[in-house]
Amino acid sequence: MGRGAQAQTQQLIDQQLTSQNGMNQQLYNSSQSLGSSAAGGYQNFLANPGYTPAEQSAITNLSGGALASSFDALAQNAANRAARTRNSAGYGELIDSLARTRGQDQANLAQGNQIAFANAARSGTLSALGGLSGLYGTDANLLGRAIGVPAQLLSASASNAQGSNFNLGFGPGGLSFGFKG
Repeated sequence: MGRGAQAQTQQLIDQQLTSQNGMNQQLYNSSQSLGSSAAGGYQNFLANPGYTPAEQSAITNLSGGALASSFDALAQNAANRAARTRNSAGYGELIDSLARTRGQDQANLAQGNQIAFANAARSGTLSALGGLSGLYGTDANLLGRAIGVPAQLLSASASNAQGSNFNLGFGPGGLSFGFKG
């Protein structure tokens, strides 16, 4: 290979290298921008996990309304039957029974809603921690401890992920029982 051909080859290699370095820099900048956006989203999700207060209110109102309408319909049917038959015997006891059952069902519904809200918040926190740990290549438990997420929450998530332990959360390390399926 002559000196002219060698210089031309070196020039082409340098051009290709410059082009490749420019493309790599663009990819790096794009990756950094995307990572920053994703990190901000995960941090927002971590700061505000679960349902918003407006969503919680809507869930509570809609589920309570559905429950109330079913009991109202039952009470109306009982009143219609008493009017139709002109016999009010047992009507008072039926209304009392409906009121007791309605109160119990409302309490169960409220409890179920609160459990669902807590589970959604826990799930959101764990999802955000998992996303951040994936972005930064850091262990989610270590990241959670660094930002102040309770160890019981993290140990419960690890137990749930393994599917083989039940953590009662007593004491610093919790009390765990192993189950083999």
